[in-house]
Amino acid sequence: MKVGIIRCQQTEDMCQGNTDFKVASTGRMAFAETGPVEITGFVSCGGCPGKRAVARAKMMSDRGAEAIVLASCISKGNPVGMPCPNFSEMREAIRKKVGENILIIGWTH
Repeated sequence: MKVGIIRCQQTEDMCQGNTDFKVASTGRMAFAETGPVEITGFVSCGGCPGKRAVARAKMMSDRGAEAIVLASCISKGNPVGMPCPNFSEMREAIRKKVGENILIIGWTH
């Protein structure tokens, strides 16, 4: 399966995404049900309130991503301990934009 990962722009300088890539390639944690996946895109949400995440998710799905993953920095607040207050709205807006055939995964690790 090909996936596009969207991460929090505010945590980019604290996290390279190593764990996201590792769990995706080994099919662990959020990818336990899908098995190992290929990351075809790794972008930020564009900054608060995450409006650019919707267009970026659509772009990745148009280019072959079968799932859009909102990284744990958005949903769980890793590594700073502050989840995005816009997570639910962002997830629903992405779901509407990309359609029912694209899987939405709300975390990575």
